[in-house]
Amino acid sequence: MVFSSEWLKLRTIASTYHALGSAALMVVLGMVWTIYVSSLAEERGSLRAAAPEEGFLPLVQISLAIIGVLAITSEHATGMIRASLTSVPGRGTLLVGKAAVVGVVTFAAAHAILLVTYVSARLIAGDRQLGFNDTSFFDDLPMLFASGVSVTVLALVGLGLGAATRSTAAATVSVVVMLFVLPGIATYLPEPWNSRVASLMLPNLVPQIAGDRLSSRLGDGLLSPAMAFTALISYALVALTVGLYFLKRRDV
Repeated sequence: MVFSSEWLKLRTIASTYHALGSAALMVVLGMVWTIYVSSLAEERGSLRAAAPEEGFLPLVQISLAIIGVLAITSEHATGMIRASLTSVPGRGTLLVGKAAVVGVVTFAAAHAILLVTYVSARLIAGDRQLGFNDTSFFDDLPMLFASGVSVTVLALVGLGLGAATRSTAAATVSVVVMLFVLPGIATYLPEPWNSRVASLMLPNLVPQIAGDRLSSRLGDGLLSPAMAFTALISYALVALTVGLYFLKRRDV
């Protein structure tokens, strides 16, 4: 019952479709990017370009994280949270129901967008040597899966932060800081702390899950794929735990 009611609420909010539409722009941008680098490859013979499903991943992450944030902050803004808690008095049950719906929606949407971007880019690239089309689909599958999971984790982080702050702006800014600001700061720490801290940053967990290098500056990650995946899931668990703590302590 909780799942169905939360699913009904999520699919009747216009912002859900706006967020999905923004995330789906990755497909268009990926096609435009591939056409551009393909034209350069025809002039130069070959080049190494960033894979569009990796380069435009932050767009999908931020767009779908908004779904998690608004899943609860929109109810606080309209006062609907009182009706939700009347029908579902258990605040933990309510948050788990929201997390389940947000998780399923963002997991499915993220992987669908990533897959369409991946396939369309390779079809456009054809036989041109662009760097990102040198490997097979099965070789790229771990990165695609990890990227999709990272989107779902960020959406759940947004839900947890939204429950904790009750503010769309505060939760959204927190997600942006976690995704862009903190990883950038970590790279300027003195060695070896830069690589140690950077390895734990959320965006850097994706390549480690796939067994790839973090960057030319930081080199290989310090975490095994299993440890990186555990760390990634921990972001969502910690955020939801914090959100539940504040949800239980405060009056709505």
